[in-house]
Amino acid sequence: MTVSRPDLRRRSLLLASAATALLSACTSLRPEKAPPAPAKPKIGLALGGGAARGFAHIGVIKMLESHGIYPDYVVGTSAGAVVGSLYAAGYDAFAMQKIAQQLDEKIFADWTLGGRGLLKGEALQDFINQHINRRPLEQLNRRFATVATDLNSGERVVFRTGDTGMAVRASAAVPGVFQPTQFRGHSYVDGGLTSPVPVQAARDMGADIVIAVDISAKPEGQPTDSMTAIMWQTTTIMGGAIAANELKGADVVIRPRLPYVKSWDFTARNEAMIEGERAALAALPAIKQKLLR
Repeated sequence: MTVSRPDLRRRSLLLASAATALLSACTSLRPEKAPPAPAKPKIGLALGGGAARGFAHIGVIKMLESHGIYPDYVVGTSAGAVVGSLYAAGYDAFAMQKIAQQLDEKIFADWTLGGRGLLKGEALQDFINQHINRRPLEQLNRRFATVATDLNSGERVVFRTGDTGMAVRASAAVPGVFQPTQFRGHSYVDGGLTSPVPVQAARDMGADIVIAVDISAKPEGQPTDSMTAIMWQTTTIMGGAIAANELKGADVVIRPRLPYVKSWDFTARNEAMIEGERAALAALPAIKQKLLR
C-alpha cells in the first residue's frame, strides 16, 4: 500500500505531538527538589562574673548538656572565664564538678607585699594552664574568649588568641584583690568593670542565639565590714548597671538564685551548682523556643 506524502507528514506531526506529550508527563511526574534545610543557629554561651558564685556556671552547663544543647562559642568574664576555659578545653560538666569539689581555694593565695593588690594571680594562671595542657585560646576544643578591662584606657578587651591562663587571669583580676595583669604590653583588670556578662562578645564571635548566665550578687544585704567586703561591694554596684544594659542583647538570661552565696565563700560550691541546674531547667522552654525559630 502506497502512503501519500501528506499522510506521512500528518503521521510525523502526530508522532511528534505524542512524544512531546509523553515528555511533558514524565517531567511533571519528577519529584520536586526539597528546599535546602535551614542552617543550624550558632549558640553562644556568655558566662558572667561573680567569684565563688561562678560554681553555678557548672550546674547550668550540666543541665544544658543533658538536653543536648552544646554552645558553639563560649565567652567568660572573671569567674565565667575560669569555668569557660575548662569547658572550652574539653571538660564536660561532670568533670568540672569533680574539679570543683576537690578544689582548695588556698592554692590561689599567692600573697604579695606589693601595693597594687593582695594576690599576684600567677597561681590562678598556672592552675588553668595545667588543666588545659597549656594550650592557647585558639587551640581549645571550642571557640573561646575572655573579657578583661584595660586599666589605662578603661576599654573592654576581648582575648581570643594567646596564653589561656594569662587571659583568664587578666579577666579575673579584681582591683585591690589581684594585682593588675601585665599582658601584651598593657595592664588589665577584671572584665566585670566593662562587661560583667559578655553578651556582646559572644554576638561578635558569630553567635545567632546568646544564652547569658548572670550570677552577680545584689548590693542589698551584702556585708561591708572589711576591706575585702567593701571592694567586692564596690565592684557589685558598678557592675550592676552595666550588666543590666548588656543583658538586653541576650536571647535568654539564666539567673541562678544565690542570695546566700557570698562572692568569696567557696564552702557553698555544691549549693551553687545545684542552683545553676535549677535555673537552667527553668530556662529550657525559652531556649528551645529560640532554637526552633
